[in-house]
Amino acid sequence: MATSILRLPEVKARVGLSRSAIYLAISRDEFPRPVRIGARAVGWLESEIEEWICGRVKNSRKMQ
Repeated sequence: MATSILRLPEVKARVGLSRSAIYLAISRDEFPRPVRIGARAVGWLESEIEEWICGRVKNSRKMQ
């Protein structure tokens, strides 16, 4: 299964969270961890971000 690596600006746009909110959620194990793609660069697997979004939608539907 092929997947893309998303950089932070794209992740922020897709999930609607700020950089600090994303890293706080990572530290709480509530958001996918990034993968190292270079010496000073990280990215997120698109499939994991999509799965996280689907999980958020599912959880919000349960609350209603």
